[in-house]
Amino acid sequence: MSGFALGGGPGGGGGQGGEVDEEIYAPFDASVLDRITGFVKPYKLSFFAAFGAVLTFVAAQLAIPYVIRAAVNAAVHKPGALPIDTVGIIFLGVILFNAVASYSQEVLSARLAQRVIFDMRREMFTHLQDVALTFLDKTHVGRIMSRLQGDVNALQEFFETSIQAVGDLVLLVGIIFVLLAMEWRLALVTLTVLPVMIFIRALWLPAAKIKFRRARDASSIVNGALAENIGGVRVVQGSRRERVNLADFAVKANENFAAQVDVSWTSQIMVPTVDILTGLAMAAVVLLGGHFVLHRAMDLGVMVAFIFYVQRFFDPIRTLSQQYTMLQRATAASHRILEVIDVPLQIEDAPGAEPLETKDFSIEFRNVTFGYKPGQIVLNNLSFTVPARKTTALVGPTGSGKTSISALIHRFYDADAGEVLVGGKNVRDVTLASLGRNIAIVLQEPFLFTGTVLENIRYSSDWASREDIIAAAKATQAHEFISRLPLGYDTMLEQRGQNLAIGQRQLLSFARALVADPQILILDEATASIDSFVEAQIQQALRVLQAGRTSIVIAHRLATVRDADDIIVLRQGEILEQGNHEHLLAHNGLYASLYKRNFSSFDEAA
Repeated sequence: MSGFALGGGPGGGGGQGGEVDEEIYAPFDASVLDRITGFVKPYKLSFFAAFGAVLTFVAAQLAIPYVIRAAVNAAVHKPGALPIDTVGIIFLGVILFNAVASYSQEVLSARLAQRVIFDMRREMFTHLQDVALTFLDKTHVGRIMSRLQGDVNALQEFFETSIQAVGDLVLLVGIIFVLLAMEWRLALVTLTVLPVMIFIRALWLPAAKIKFRRARDASSIVNGALAENIGGVRVVQGSRRERVNLADFAVKANENFAAQVDVSWTSQIMVPTVDILTGLAMAAVVLLGGHFVLHRAMDLGVMVAFIFYVQRFFDPIRTLSQQYTMLQRATAASHRILEVIDVPLQIEDAPGAEPLETKDFSIEFRNVTFGYKPGQIVLNNLSFTVPARKTTALVGPTGSGKTSISALIHRFYDADAGEVLVGGKNVRDVTLASLGRNIAIVLQEPFLFTGTVLENIRYSSDWASREDIIAAAKATQAHEFISRLPLGYDTMLEQRGQNLAIGQRQLLSFARALVADPQILILDEATASIDSFVEAQIQQALRVLQAGRTSIVIAHRLATVRDADDIIVLRQGEILEQGNHEHLLAHNGLYASLYKRNFSSFDEAA
């Protein structure tokens, strides 16, 4: 059994080794290049400035060997040559010009790349905030992080060098033109190596494409395994799975190592190839050029300039060969980034959706059928009503659909059939923002973010003042322990609030819900992780939180539901029993059986 199973959501399936169902992404289309360049369009001026700096640098590179030719002619006293002092001043000016142009192209290209990547990363992040939970249920967090980080970084690397790559291409064409203009016969001999290089690259490309894609996938799988094991380290250590997981991870790491080494070998094989061809071209220049110089068919300055030009001729070829590696990575990265951006927003405001504005915050399920996967029904033709400002409890075995009901009310998912109504309005017909303002959910495992205690309580209520937050904390019994923290409400919380006890974290989540002042409150196993020593404190906080609100309480602990106005007992997505505490005890069904099992001995002792 693998130690790196794909983390599925409710009803979600598993997988192995960070695998993911790729069909949930939008298919790759031919417009991918246009869409990526679309991120550059807002920065046209920056692009042209960077491109101009690159062309300036290319001009300086082309001028240097030509000035060297003038220096050689001056040194050998060729008739009509410029004075050596003049040539020296010109050479110094060209070198300084080259340095300024080089610095400018690097800075402007990097700045442009950073702006483009910032926009792209922001769009991915924004889109992932809005995608349906069905996507996140099926997708491994490590694969998402790989796309947000690894793929974006690969594209950033390409953007930072792509403009220079265009400059290298211009430099290559410029050198060919200068060589032909200076001595066409020697130029043609030098350029005979190009067909050989083109032939070698034609053989190299198909295999390279396959290996680049394999390396990217292998890296993504390793990232997924790391993310899952770090996130689940408590379970790993508690189950003593370290050795098994290490062996499983070693297999994935070795596969990634082999793929990366294969890519490195494939990438670098072109470097010695270019070096060999450079040597052959230089030999041709020296032998044939020397022959021309000895027979006075060519000046010595031309031959020396030719050597420098030929050397520079293969520099852009070498750079462009290396650039192809980045191009392959960028192509794959672009594809994968757009796959994330193109994930359809299954849950979004319908055309004409209106804000939820009502005084009747009742909840009604009308013949609702729902499942996380086709063919796997979680709720089956379910109907019930929660009256406004009343408390309804949902109890039942694990998998009976309790959490699914809360998810449908908040419209994290859409029902497959039937209607979910809040205040008499179908949740599909109201805006998601208004649902979020009027509904608060407190989960079994309170999630706190990096930041201060104050910022965490204010998380969903940015309008709340410090006084509002302190009042909410006092009402939910959180103020006392907050006051004992080193900096009180300004104390920084560690990752997920691990420097607080579980009960303290839950009290903060209650305060967060209270300060938001929702009309509907959903408590999803909110007291399941609380020990009996703080349960009374939690119960008092809950009474404050539920006062005057429509509440749904999901619980396995029947102590938290006895005071509910209505209790719905679920089994396999259907209502088995319904009524208040006394009615269900008298009915002597499943609820009574659960109650007697958990409380009879306690009641007798009392």
